[in-house]
Amino acid sequence: MASRYALLPLRIFLGVTFIYAGLDKLTDPAFFADTGSGSIGEMMRGVRDGSAIPALVDLALNNPAGFGYAIAFGELAVGLGTLFGLFARLAALGGALISLSLWLTVSWQVNPYYLGNDLAYLMSWLPLLLAGAPVLSLDRLLAERRRIR
Repeated sequence: MASRYALLPLRIFLGVTFIYAGLDKLTDPAFFADTGSGSIGEMMRGVRDGSAIPALVDLALNNPAGFGYAIAFGELAVGLGTLFGLFARLAALGGALISLSLWLTVSWQVNPYYLGNDLAYLMSWLPLLLAGAPVLSLDRLLAERRRIR
């Protein structure tokens, strides 16, 4: 019985965390600015030279506000999908891709590597990507409704 619900705490944690991260960005007007303290532009310029893929940072710097909105809405969508178990594998893939991009850019220069949290988030998404949301999820509810028909 316990193994059936084993991924539920991880799903709740990642869902709530990504919803919070997205809302935190969306409610912080300084985040979407090109320059200034707490802005996405300043953060990207600060990590550019230490990132694994500077070209990815350069792409974000072409339109920092647009990139910031994409990340914020992506985190919100991933968090909601994960928490409610709706398109759970797709949400986990989105979460893994966000975490991977943040690891390769923002936290790449963290030394030792295990102190950077984005790598841990990336690894946390993998079980959900493989298993989906088999219990207490909208995916399961929809699958059961399709079986009845």
